[in-house]
Amino acid sequence: MSEKSERDYLAYMLRVWKARTDDGPIWRASLESPHTGERQAFADLAALFAFLQERTEGFDLPVNVQPAEDV
Repeated sequence: MSEKSERDYLAYMLRVWKARTDDGPIWRASLESPHTGERQAFADLAALFAFLQERTEGFDLPVNVQPAEDV
């Protein structure tokens, strides 16, 4: 895979599950690279989304796709 292709394509296997905590249930997540087997765990969905946003910063969006607005 060329250097440009590696920067323009990410693949992960996503796992999500609900965990019980003292503060109530919370969604946990992990991503696994199918290329390396490396696994990244996330305590909540906000951490997962932050990781994905960081990894995709600078990626060019297709013309017909608009970035999501902050809520």
